[in-house]
Amino acid sequence: MEILDSKLFHDFHGTLTGQEVVTSQKLYKDAKGFYQSVDASLDDNTIMYEVSCVNASKKEEGYLNWGISLLHPVYVNGECNMTRGHFHEDLNCEEYYWCASGTGLLMFMDENGKTWCEKMKEGSLHHINGHHAHRLINTGNEDLKVICVWNANAGHDYQRVEQMPFNVRVFKKGEEIYTQKR
Repeated sequence: MEILDSKLFHDFHGTLTGQEVVTSQKLYKDAKGFYQSVDASLDDNTIMYEVSCVNASKKEEGYLNWGISLLHPVYVNGECNMTRGHFHEDLNCEEYYWCASGTGLLMFMDENGKTWCEKMKEGSLHHINGHHAHRLINTGNEDLKVICVWNANAGHDYQRVEQMPFNVRVFKKGEEIYTQKR
């Protein structure tokens, strides 16, 4: 019997490594539309968040993707850094987020526009119903690192969130977190 080394490694204090890992970055210049207002003091090339993932060999039912989202503690005119947010193209596909480090919020929105959040802290595990849009928000002073697992056929429907945006915004002033209706 042959015993092989794994092609992938996930250092829970670091990142994913291996030939199959795909990494992307979202820069401020590409994320300006997520926020209530433009912050002229932020450099366009500021890295807002990074995503590393291992995509399944097939985009069909029964296959899983594994990834890490890393949101930096950046504030845009006081508004907390966040991901773009999305529904799944296949609404029957669920997802799990596990907070590896940092603090933040997982914002949900149902198909009628009702919005709510769950607090994220190291070790918290979050189930995402396939019919709910979701986005990550870093409310802390350090990176928010979230490990994700989702169906390979889930897809990301960003356009639907653009047509019906999340109706709550999250801000931080000093150590106080507060929300505003859109």
